[in-house]
Amino acid sequence: MQEISEEIIEKIHRYWQAVNYLSAGQIYLQQNPLLSSPLQAEDIKPRLLGHWGTSPGLNLVYVHLNRLIKDTNAEMLYVCGPGHGAPAIVAHTYLEGTYSEVFPEVTEDEAGMLKLFRQFSTPGGIPSHVSAHTPGSINEGGELGYSLMHAFGAVFDHPDLIAACVIGDGEAETGPLAASWNSIAFLNPARDGAVLPILHLNGYKISGPTVFARMDDDSLKDLFKGFGYEVFFVEGEDPHHVHRQMAATLDIVYGKIRKIQHSARVDHQLHAMKWPMIILRTPKGWTGPKSWKDVPIEGTFRSHQVPLTGVKENPEKLKMLENWMRSYHPEELFDKNGMLIPELKALAPLGDKRMSALPYANGGLLLKELILPDFRYYGLKIPSPGCVEAESTRNLGKYLREIFTLNAANKNFRLFCPDETTSNRLEAVFQVTDRCFMEKTIDIDDKLSPEGRVMEILSEHVCEGWLEGYLLTGRHGLFPCYEAFVTLVDSMVSQHAKWLKTTAELPWRKPIASLNYLLTSHVWRQDNNGYSHQGPGFIDTVVNKKSSVIRIYFPPDANTLLSVMDHCLSSKNYINVVVAGKQPELQWLGMHEAIEHCKRGASNWKWASNDDGEPDVVLACAGDVPTLETVAAAALLNELLPELKVRLVNVVDLMSLSPTAYHAHGMSGEQFELLFTNSSPVIFAFHGYVRIIHDLVHGRPDPARFHVRGFMEEGTTTTPFDMVVLNKMSRYHLAMEAVKRVPGFQQKADAFINFCEGKLAEHHQYIRKYLDDMPEIKNWKRKSTSVK
Repeated sequence: MQEISEEIIEKIHRYWQAVNYLSAGQIYLQQNPLLSSPLQAEDIKPRLLGHWGTSPGLNLVYVHLNRLIKDTNAEMLYVCGPGHGAPAIVAHTYLEGTYSEVFPEVTEDEAGMLKLFRQFSTPGGIPSHVSAHTPGSINEGGELGYSLMHAFGAVFDHPDLIAACVIGDGEAETGPLAASWNSIAFLNPARDGAVLPILHLNGYKISGPTVFARMDDDSLKDLFKGFGYEVFFVEGEDPHHVHRQMAATLDIVYGKIRKIQHSARVDHQLHAMKWPMIILRTPKGWTGPKSWKDVPIEGTFRSHQVPLTGVKENPEKLKMLENWMRSYHPEELFDKNGMLIPELKALAPLGDKRMSALPYANGGLLLKELILPDFRYYGLKIPSPGCVEAESTRNLGKYLREIFTLNAANKNFRLFCPDETTSNRLEAVFQVTDRCFMEKTIDIDDKLSPEGRVMEILSEHVCEGWLEGYLLTGRHGLFPCYEAFVTLVDSMVSQHAKWLKTTAELPWRKPIASLNYLLTSHVWRQDNNGYSHQGPGFIDTVVNKKSSVIRIYFPPDANTLLSVMDHCLSSKNYINVVVAGKQPELQWLGMHEAIEHCKRGASNWKWASNDDGEPDVVLACAGDVPTLETVAAAALLNELLPELKVRLVNVVDLMSLSPTAYHAHGMSGEQFELLFTNSSPVIFAFHGYVRIIHDLVHGRPDPARFHVRGFMEEGTTTTPFDMVVLNKMSRYHLAMEAVKRVPGFQQKADAFINFCEGKLAEHHQYIRKYLDDMPEIKNWKRKSTSVK
């Protein structure tokens, strides 16, 4: 490329001044947006909120990327890691005109500029972070650490896209971001786009120095070279000098990206490559106030948020603020109506090439429906409930295999999993695809190739971030994970839930494919891993998110799992959590019954009941192991106490328990009464922590009649049945509880309870002697005649 002229450098500098001015204005001003008159105390917002320190660096990168886009016609996605730099990114979207297109009330004139300033971090306005409100953004900056993994997820299967990811040096200290550097080991330049990491070192976090900023260039270069990057430095304090460096460096790294892609796509050379990255060193709070009362501000942590506080009350500080803002010469950047002058306006790309209007950043615009096979084809034949045993997730793997095949041409589906695909019995997918891997392979490796569509890295954070980036840019995916360890991404799913909730309120944000989790290797079947792997807490995190966003399913067998997963993979703008075991387990419903059960969300399993419409007690369950124990408890009661009228209710859609006022899937009062009656005691066996059920049935008739058994933090390396015994959710515990709760059965209860307690004692002795469950437990199957 030709050397950038000094004329262009000067225009870039002036554009940079314009966005710096708008960035500061959003933090401080509620009147007088163009400084048409001397700054007065009443012009200042009563509450000063926002982050200035990172904004000048973010602005520098953005304006230079705009120049690159104009010169090359590249499709560039700006991923803003320092998400608290919203003043900067919002300012660019405003100058590019996109902001006024999606928020027409914020016009490109003085009145609109005033609205832009007044709305920032104020009641009824927009957040101080780069949120869903910000056009062009896919990365919520409320929590740091996810930008680089989002950037990689965005470019998978988008060969024309370059994601320029600005990473703050504070963010770079987080664990998720540290793991994200490994993502280039999974980036295939033949089919994927490219990520350009820009590590912005401005020296400080909120109050302390950053590790990378204190490292010298040679150490940084060695570190990132080890990760597989070719490092380029841009650094300095003189703006024009830095502008020249940045312009020249971007041309070089862009050329290297295109060379790597050409080698992969034309010469089929995939492995001899070092992806470029930029390390940018500039002062924190650059071009802002230098100091106050001989205490330095620029270049220190004091510029992190609001560099000058108390300006409304202190005339001297107010004058300093005015001098700072006038140093950008707004009268030379904006015309008298508040419009950016034409020669600067011309620096921004046009139409969809604007980073703020890029379709990739509004993924619903690009979303193609996932082609799904007829899941009924993969259904299991169930001659009678509880007489056939199968591995539900292994059967699901065949269905997922066909999804890969049907969508091969569209290249819009991937499976993201932390090294657990085979462990979770989904290995059928490897009949049609491999694990993606760009590093060297050896003969004994299994199912590794650069073309693989199963993304396995032993980091739940990175898997989550990749998938989020993939979904946010218009594709589909699934995240299978061990239940106990998916809690590592609790805060990430919370942020995504907030994003989805917000986008539903923004008509210009189009719906994206749902974020789908399959949690297996779950709490009740961790026979060899023990207590460390026994934790169902992820559902507690999810259940408390906005009801318009979350869905939680407990399919009790293979056919219900197929039905649920088909629904989840075709849905949009939800977080779907599906919990299903991978171990051999009894199967209950034929395909037709499973579909109807899933439509209702919860059903009376009449084949396991004997109540004839008027139950003495309701045995309810949610989860595959709780279902087994509940069906066995019903059979036990029918055999030994046949006069006790028992109804068995299985819940597959957890949120169906909620009143309709609180969740769209909630049951009406009439439906709830048909299942649970208004007065019968309910013994509920639940997969997770019991508080969830109590919370969901709050407001239902006499909720105190619900007696819930679930995981109570009792676990170890033990037999499958001993896990339910330890947590008092075994068939014997459920049956005893049922008998105790029914009036009139006290006399018969004692003998029955003695029998159950005897069986529990026998179990205790047996597993310690034989190291396995008793045959009558291990080999139990439901007799077709045992329950009417």
